[in-house]
Amino acid sequence: MSGTLIDMARWWAASRTNEPAIVAPNDSLTYGELNAWADAVAEWLMGEGLQVRDRVSIMAANGIDWCVLSQGVVRAGGLLAPLNFRYTVNEASLMVDRFRSKFLFYDAARHATAQKIADVMPFVRLMEITAVREFRRRAANAERLPAVTPDTEVVIISTSGSTALPKGVVYSHRTMLSYITEFAMAEPHATDRARMLLFAPLNTSAGYVLLTQYLAYGGVIFVDEQFDAARALKRIKEDKITSVMGAPVFLERIAACEGFKEADLSCVRMTSVGGARVTRQLLEAWMSKGVLLRQIYGQTEAGGQSTINTLEASVTHPEKCGRGMPFTRHKVIDSEGRTCPPGTPGEILIKGPSLMVGYWNDPEATAKTLVDGWLHTGDLGVMDETGLLTFVDRLKDIIISGGLNISAAEVERCVSEFAGVEEVAVIAAKDERFGETPLAVVYSPAPIEVPQLIAHCNRLLSDYKVPRYVAIESEPLPRLATGKIAKPPLRTKYAQAHLHLPRVR
Repeated sequence: MSGTLIDMARWWAASRTNEPAIVAPNDSLTYGELNAWADAVAEWLMGEGLQVRDRVSIMAANGIDWCVLSQGVVRAGGLLAPLNFRYTVNEASLMVDRFRSKFLFYDAARHATAQKIADVMPFVRLMEITAVREFRRRAANAERLPAVTPDTEVVIISTSGSTALPKGVVYSHRTMLSYITEFAMAEPHATDRARMLLFAPLNTSAGYVLLTQYLAYGGVIFVDEQFDAARALKRIKEDKITSVMGAPVFLERIAACEGFKEADLSCVRMTSVGGARVTRQLLEAWMSKGVLLRQIYGQTEAGGQSTINTLEASVTHPEKCGRGMPFTRHKVIDSEGRTCPPGTPGEILIKGPSLMVGYWNDPEATAKTLVDGWLHTGDLGVMDETGLLTFVDRLKDIIISGGLNISAAEVERCVSEFAGVEEVAVIAAKDERFGETPLAVVYSPAPIEVPQLIAHCNRLLSDYKVPRYVAIESEPLPRLATGKIAKPPLRTKYAQAHLHLPRVR
């Protein structure tokens, strides 16, 4: 891949100058407007002192400003390092410090949080994201912008892993364009004149990658600030959405909306789901509308999704995730590194041009994860005789709540800091609204005041990470021979916790 994302953006700006690129609830941009505005923002950022590879963080809800600013950062040669807008001061400060962000852009709802971050991280410069609006119709000289190559780094996506602190996954122009190209080759019907509904947070791979991907296809991206099932259904119908992607819980909520059974959804050409299995009930609900839900598998480290279930298997075996893209390969290995025969579970490995460049400023973790060109996912899977992959379980201890990843280790670290807690294990509990939610299993010789524990967590964690269930054990938690807490027996014991334990928030 010899080009860059900027080359692609300029091509569409010339080819579809007056055609819509991004549509938000109260604003919209054509490809020509997006290109000119992004150039002006890039020139402004350089004038403000942004140099090549300087990190720029954004902590704001989805919107036009976010999209344009991210384009401007890339054109100025900066490295985008977005933050979860739900972060607390503690969480955001850790990431700003890790990235050594030169700028932190924030929206009105994050004003107080941003000010507190700057108090403890004085090296970061605060800017309101609305500042980009001043440059919407200002002319810029693109020739003043720095040279960008295919291997220039584009973005650092924070991802929850098996450690308490998120890692930063780095993408380059080359890796992102490789993913974009592969998907277009594998699913050409999904990319031509596409109209994408995007409600995932733009700081995630599910948000930023999809935004970049469908802009590269010259499509129209309908950006929502946050997910609302009724609004999503209305948009699909009225705006003739062709592509909808997200966790099954979002598709379940849309299917539960009043008017879903009568809705004309014939415009939808591609609907893929990941993060949890598709139930037969959900599959049939959408199939009754002529829409086939197709399971995917992927990781942020793999550039996003690396498989998609076939059309045939999505009906007969909706739990399968499909096979790799044209240039991406998968294999399943045992603990000795040997390839598992069909039907035998093992660790999923991925190899292809879309893999991350590496973890930000962490060569040791990168070397452990990328071995001989293979990404060791830490996920358990099974491959059948035809090469179709089925995801079995997360070896990395992640809870996926409403499509958002939660590191159990991060929540455990927070709970363990509460007075009286001697042992804690955080596992997933079933949740009707979010699919999964954190359950903290706590051992303490002395009584624990659960409301105070939850208040402690609320101070340090984003709301979606705070446990909704707390189970108090009177004996030490079970452990493996290695000394680690054994979670499998806890998962068995609390499999129906949502039915028996009271919700604590």
